[in-house]
Amino acid sequence: MKAAIFRGGDIVVDTIPEPVPAAGQALVKVLSCGICGSDLHAAKHAHRMVAVTKRIPGRTPMDLSRDVVFGHEFCCEVIDYGPKTEKKLKPGTRVCSMPVMLEADGPKGMGYSNAYVGGYAERMLLSAPMLLEVPNGLSTDHAALTEPLAVGVHAVEKAALKGDEAPLVVGCGPVGLAVIAALRLKNIRPIVAADFSAKRRELAVKMGADIVIDPATEDPYAKLAPGKRAAIFECVGVPGVLQQMFEKVPRDARVVVVGVCMEPDTIEPMFGIVKELSLQFVLGYTPEEFARSLRLLAEGRVDAPSLITGKVGLDEVKGAFAELGNPERHTKILVEPWR
Repeated sequence: MKAAIFRGGDIVVDTIPEPVPAAGQALVKVLSCGICGSDLHAAKHAHRMVAVTKRIPGRTPMDLSRDVVFGHEFCCEVIDYGPKTEKKLKPGTRVCSMPVMLEADGPKGMGYSNAYVGGYAERMLLSAPMLLEVPNGLSTDHAALTEPLAVGVHAVEKAALKGDEAPLVVGCGPVGLAVIAALRLKNIRPIVAADFSAKRRELAVKMGADIVIDPATEDPYAKLAPGKRAAIFECVGVPGVLQQMFEKVPRDARVVVVGVCMEPDTIEPMFGIVKELSLQFVLGYTPEEFARSLRLLAEGRVDAPSLITGKVGLDEVKGAFAELGNPERHTKILVEPWR
């Protein structure tokens, strides 16, 4: 089958062996798969990502001498099941799933794996018990946004805001926009959002931001609601942003790190000590949050159409990676491997 493969530090299109489902697995056709910012970071900082992963207990790093197929934001169609597997959904059913494969020794991640093909391929394997049927009426494109929306939902849940905080979202790419949507759904307002991109500030308003700031011309921290504890969501994921926040945020603020920085970074703890800051890191989502995100999209409670700015086939994935470097042009590009 055909796939867009991360090979030798580049994205190439080639054929790879057809996946064969084992017990407990489903074979699916990939209908749509979003390109995540983490995919862009992984392609750029692959060796650093591998080196860090080796130092984290319980995680398996990519072997960069072998092929890797990225893609973990997908909507698929059931084709068949492995032996001795409950066929709870009939072939032809559209499904979403968390990008994990259940194995005897625990769940294994997909999308940055040599063992399991991700969504930039014509077909892939999914864990049959993890399949969620896409509700009738929800388009395939919008269903593919379940995973990135769940990241924002989880970040807001982990922050456990009580409503007396003043939220500021720094960075309005797909992750920041998902955080804004999740804050709006919990009615935690006013929501301040900051991004250098005019296009992304426009999308922030559509997702629910009350105040949008261009940090090149205004100080977003000055716009926080007075009398409330500041809750800052870092959704950029590049070195230097955390230190800037430490210097700018008000006393007793909470900083929730949602952006995935794959490079070494430096902070001066004295700023956090003097201001008594709280620093929290978040990752991923729970199965319940993933399923809830699919329902939110099906109920039309998130402006999904505004997030999708392009669609490509497998031959265009490499070009899409380059295009996503321009925030004025694209927010979320979907890969359609069947093209």
